[in-house]
Amino acid sequence: MNVGVKENGGDQQSYVVAGAVLTCNCGTMRTRLTMPLSHGVYIKEKAQMNVMDYKPNVNIMPFGLCCTIKNPEVDEATKANNHVLTPMPCKPVIQMPWTNGKSDKIIEGQPALLSKSTTTCIHQGIITIEDDGQEL
Repeated sequence: MNVGVKENGGDQQSYVVAGAVLTCNCGTMRTRLTMPLSHGVYIKEKAQMNVMDYKPNVNIMPFGLCCTIKNPEVDEATKANNHVLTPMPCKPVIQMPWTNGKSDKIIEGQPALLSKSTTTCIHQGIITIEDDGQEL
């Protein structure tokens, strides 16, 4: 697999750094991947991330409004609104690390996070990396 520092954009897999752009298929807006304390490895002067950087409200911030009735708050609001879908503020509940890390590139004891990596919210939202953050 050809993975590394992104030179010219393109579709190849790349390492993810702090500031990467994330999306959730149940959210109404993008958010940024954050890193309160660096692992000590940098790409283009930005902290490189690993698969364990998935903590809600630490690494992954809310995605605006949540639009799935799998979320109890959205379900309740929708029922109260004559079953018209009523989005509620996103409060990500993520209980598992990112998948598809690069296991032969270890960052502070964990596989490096790749642009193809995903994780999920307990409300069945699929969280993906839209931009690896290297050029932002």
